[in-house]
Amino acid sequence: MIDEVIITIKAGDGGNGLISFRREKYVPKGGPDGGDGGKGGDVWLECSTGINTLVDFNRLKQIKGENGKQGGTNRKSGKSAEDIVLKVPQGTIIQENDSKVADLTKPGERLLIAKGGKGGLGNWHFATSTRRTPYFAQPGEKGEQFAIKLELQLVAQVGLIGLPNVGKSSLLARISQAKPKIANYPFTTLEPVLGVVDPKQWHIDAPSFVVADIPGLIEGASQGKGLGDQFLRHIQRTKFLVHLVDASSDNIKRDYKTVRTELGKHNRALLTKPEIVVLAKHDLNPSRKAKGWLGLSSGTGEGIAELIKLVSATLQKSHKAAQTEIHR
Repeated sequence: MIDEVIITIKAGDGGNGLISFRREKYVPKGGPDGGDGGKGGDVWLECSTGINTLVDFNRLKQIKGENGKQGGTNRKSGKSAEDIVLKVPQGTIIQENDSKVADLTKPGERLLIAKGGKGGLGNWHFATSTRRTPYFAQPGEKGEQFAIKLELQLVAQVGLIGLPNVGKSSLLARISQAKPKIANYPFTTLEPVLGVVDPKQWHIDAPSFVVADIPGLIEGASQGKGLGDQFLRHIQRTKFLVHLVDASSDNIKRDYKTVRTELGKHNRALLTKPEIVVLAKHDLNPSRKAKGWLGLSSGTGEGIAELIKLVSATLQKSHKAAQTEIHR
C-alpha cells in the first residue's frame, strides 16, 4: 500500500502580453492593440471517497499545470488554462517543509495547492500621450511551485488490532462487505482494509460505522520487525480499538501485552483510546474466559451481535461527549 509520497506541484505560467499595432488600410498610424495573456492553471487537491491509496501520485512524482495563452491582436486576451484537480483519499495530510498545511477528511473538500500565474498585460496598456507606440508588453507571471508530502491516514471510527493471524480479517469479512484476504498463516493482511458495518443487519438501531483492519503487530514491530509499525498511523484517527486475542493461544495475557507495548512505543496517545478486548476464535477453546473480554467466533457467529452493539454504544457515547465539548 502506498500511503506516503513526495511530489512536486507546479502551477501553470501566465501567458505573455502581446506587442501588436493596428494595421488598417485607412489608418496609417494605428495604435497599439496587443492583448493580455491568459491566466495559468491552478492545481487543486480534492478529497474523494473513491480512492484508498496514493499509488497514482507515486507514479507521477511531478505534476504541472497548463500555461495560459499569449494575448492576441485587437486587444483580445489569451485563453486562460484549465485548472487541474487531483483526487486524494479521505484522510490525506499535506505537508510542506515538515509543516502540516492541511488535512482533507471530508468528501468534496478542496485545497488550492499551487496558484497559476497571472497573464501579462498587452502593449496597449502602456500607451500614453507621450509614448504612443510602446514596443514592449508584460510577460506572464510564473505559476507557484512546491514540493509537498502527502501522507494517508485512513478515516475509520474503529481499528481492529492484534497479533498476526488472530482473526481480524475474518471478523471484518463477517461484519461488513469488505473482502480481505483470509488464510491460515501470519501476515495474510499486508495493508489496511476498510469495511462499512451496518448495525441494522443485527437488529441494532444505530448508524453505520467504518472499521479498519490493521496488519498484525509482533514484538519488536516498533523497531521494524515483521511489517513494522508503518500502518499504525491509520489507527490514530479512530475513536477506539477492538483488540483481538486468540482464545487458543497458550498465553493470552502475554499476547495482549505484546500488542499494547508496541502501540505505546509508536505513540503513547494510542494507549488512551477506549478499547474492547475480544477473545477471537472462541470456538477453538470455548472454556477460555477472561474478565471483561468478549468471547467471539467469526466462524460460528458467537458474540458478533454483542460486539456490534458494544461498538455502536461506544461510538454514540463518544459522539455525545464530543458534542458536549463543542457546546461548552
